[in-house]
Amino acid sequence: MSKQATLYRMVTDEHICPFGLKSKDLLEREGYTVDDHHLKTREETDKFKSRHDVETTPQTFIDEKRIGGYDDLRDYFGKSQEGPQGTTYTPVLAIFAIAALMVVAFIYSGRLNLAPAPVIMHFVAFSMVMLALQKLQDLTAFSNQFITYDLLAMKQIRYAYVYPFAEAWAGLGMLALLPALWVAPVSLFIGTIGAISVIKAVYIDKRELKCACVGGDSNVPLGFISLSENLFMVGAGLWMLYRDFVLLA
Repeated sequence: MSKQATLYRMVTDEHICPFGLKSKDLLEREGYTVDDHHLKTREETDKFKSRHDVETTPQTFIDEKRIGGYDDLRDYFGKSQEGPQGTTYTPVLAIFAIAALMVVAFIYSGRLNLAPAPVIMHFVAFSMVMLALQKLQDLTAFSNQFITYDLLAMKQIRYAYVYPFAEAWAGLGMLALLPALWVAPVSLFIGTIGAISVIKAVYIDKRELKCACVGGDSNVPLGFISLSENLFMVGAGLWMLYRDFVLLA
C-alpha cells in the first residue's frame, strides 16, 4: 500500500509558496503520494489557517495527523534544517573556492601560466572583486557591521562606505595589470588597517563579532579567515611594488 500525504499550500496568480513546493518535493522523495490542495486566494488561505488554528502555510497531514510546515516536515523525517545554523565560514570559503576555480579555468584556457606569482595574484584579485561585490549589494548593512570592529571606520564612518569601492578598485587594478602606484597603495592601506583591526578585536580584546567581509548581516565569525583576506591584500600590494620597482627596474 502506497504512503499517502495531504498537503495544503498557497498557489495564487501573484504568489506560489516556495515552502509548499519544497514540502511536496520532500514528501515525494520520501515515497509519498501527495494529495496536493492549492489555496488559491488570500481569503481561502485565511479560512484554512483559522479552521486548523495555524499561523502559516503550507501544512502537511499524514495519516490524518497534522505534521506542520516545511521545517516540521524535515523534523518528522529526521532531516537537519536547511540554511545556516549559527556562525559559519561557508560564504567566504565559497568565494575563495570559486576564485581558485577561476584561476584554474584561466590556466586551462592558456591565458595564465603556472608561475606562482601570477597564479596567486589572480586568486587574490578574483577574491577581492567578489568580496567587494558582496559588500556593495547592501552598503548600509555592510557599514553597520563593519564599523563595530574596523578601527578607522569607527572614527570616520564614511570610510565604511568607501571601503568596498576601494577593494573592488584594487582587485580590478591587479587584473588589468595597472601600474603599481595606482593600485598598491590602496591595497596596502585597506589591508593593513583591516589586519590591525581584526587582530585587536579578536586576539587582543577577545571580542566575538561577525565579519562584514561577505556583506552585512552575515553569520561569518570575525577571525582567521577575515584576517587572511586583509593579509592577501597587503601581500598583493607589496608584490606589485616589488614587481614594478625591483624586477622591472
